[in-house]
Amino acid sequence: MENIAQPQSSFMKLCRKLSPKRKDSAADRQHIKNVDHDKNRGIEAVFAYMDANKDGRISPDELQKSFMTLGEQLSDEEAEAAVRLSDTDGDGMLDFEEFAQLIKGDDKCSEEEKKMELKEAFKMYIAEGEECITPRSLKMMLKKLGESRTTDDCRVMIRAFDLNDDGVLSFDEFALMMR
Repeated sequence: MENIAQPQSSFMKLCRKLSPKRKDSAADRQHIKNVDHDKNRGIEAVFAYMDANKDGRISPDELQKSFMTLGEQLSDEEAEAAVRLSDTDGDGMLDFEEFAQLIKGDDKCSEEEKKMELKEAFKMYIAEGEECITPRSLKMMLKKLGESRTTDDCRVMIRAFDLNDDGVLSFDEFALMMR
């Protein structure tokens, strides 16, 4: 089932590398300030590196090329989804604040924002005109991600999370799977 969550795998892997968990103990308060300052400088450096044309924004193409130089693969769909999920002003690009929030994580993210992000990911797996993930639409998405599966394989994957046995994944079933 790990393959179903793959659209963000490379991107989230980089985010985890760049954003270690923070400490919250009172004794480490000064250390946290230093770490946060260093982390912000690190994020600025990563942003500057990824912003190839130096326009102050990261496009899906720049994001994808940056991952390639790091030895990671990020498909067109993954790059576009990563930008779309983090683009709060709707310009199709990541400015520094959007990028920093993405790297720092979504611990400040509301339940509604998390649900919206999940809906964006869900849309990647459904075929045009459909409302659920079908074996056929899952097969097509996995193929785009470089993983060839049969329709029967996809039926088995769906069956594992298909709570009402209708042969497809609704958004609610997808959301449960992604937890």
